[in-house]
Amino acid sequence: MKTLLLSQSDGGGAGRAARRLHLGLQKIAVESQMLVQVKTSGVPGIVPRGHQWQKLANSLNLLDRVDKVPLSFYRQRERTEFSPQWLPNALATQIHSLNPAVINLHWTGHGFLPIETLSRLKLPLVWTLHDMWAFTGGCHYAGTCDRYTKQCGACPQLHSNREADLSRWIWRRKERAWRSIDLTIVTPSRWLAECARSSTLLQEHRIEVIPNGLDLQIYKPVDRAFARHVLNLPQDRKLILFGAMFGTSDRRKGFHLLQPALDQIRQTAWGNQVDLVVFGGISSQNSAELGFKVHALGRLNDEFSLALAYAAADVFVAPSIEDNLPNTILEASACGTPCVGFQIGGIADLIDHLQTGYLCRPFEVADLVQGMAWILEDHDRRCQLGNAARLKMENQFSDVLQAERYTNLFLERIEDSHLSKKIS
Repeated sequence: MKTLLLSQSDGGGAGRAARRLHLGLQKIAVESQMLVQVKTSGVPGIVPRGHQWQKLANSLNLLDRVDKVPLSFYRQRERTEFSPQWLPNALATQIHSLNPAVINLHWTGHGFLPIETLSRLKLPLVWTLHDMWAFTGGCHYAGTCDRYTKQCGACPQLHSNREADLSRWIWRRKERAWRSIDLTIVTPSRWLAECARSSTLLQEHRIEVIPNGLDLQIYKPVDRAFARHVLNLPQDRKLILFGAMFGTSDRRKGFHLLQPALDQIRQTAWGNQVDLVVFGGISSQNSAELGFKVHALGRLNDEFSLALAYAAADVFVAPSIEDNLPNTILEASACGTPCVGFQIGGIADLIDHLQTGYLCRPFEVADLVQGMAWILEDHDRRCQLGNAARLKMENQFSDVLQAERYTNLFLERIEDSHLSKKIS
């Protein structure tokens, strides 16, 4: 069986998840390739799209800029990710030249995969959703809006009052394209599966839940003192770790809720023993506002440095207000570091409340404080939580287990396709 994974990049949250699946498939001897618009790693079997002009376009971010031209008519729109995916390209031709037996789509934004291209891929299709875009009128996370359960239009993220706006146009294009294809949907979290089932665009398609996996030989517990020594972190402090791809600038990741929580911790009797460690970026203004020591690790692009950062921390906090199945919680748990997060999205799939970490009531800063304090104040409890978190990852989230689940689904889809062709 020859599989082809499609992803705009092999970096970033969704790209790393797709890359891990690609490596997991290779680990169990499945022939896998991954076609990307932007290649960031040296992993074998990952094929960059196009020729030299394509590389130039990628370096200038031209595809994404042109794809977002329709958004220029909505000057008051929110500055969140919104993808029209209208720009035609020759991706289907390159896909067919690779001759796969099954195609597994992942994150397809930044002009990588036009909506209409799916109907031209006359092969079994499995689409792994990393956000909500596949069933919305262009947004990647809908927030409190439920218009994707209808036909979108009057989009709050566009600050539009018109039913016949850009989001309705994108929704209608998807409705025409998705209607005629045999598409299987995979979501990493139960939450995203329920969202997809409630959508008008995907509710008639088969939807399966297969959690993301990771290499548990890379993400594993290591001696905390050693990890702190390598990263030049203090040995005698309690360390709270926060990290996200865009650090403190992505509101969806909830740093604006972590700030007041940290301020409350600082005012506790033992608050002067706590430092914050951040990867993914933090501004000097943020650091000054927090009022205590911040260790900024910057962008950690290799997995071993990330694993050391998790192992060095006493607790990892993920105050996201919307999220699917965060890689960060998956990685921290595998390293034996208990996590704290709000009970939203797929976070409840990863954290068992009071067993592997702490699930907070959504967006309650006081409960976020309680969760971090509950872990930090008791060393034995912290160790027990970390051990249980690691065991949960071993039992449910290994890359091999994920690859086996996908392989079974791929084989089933290929067999169904062959039967369908015989009948027709």
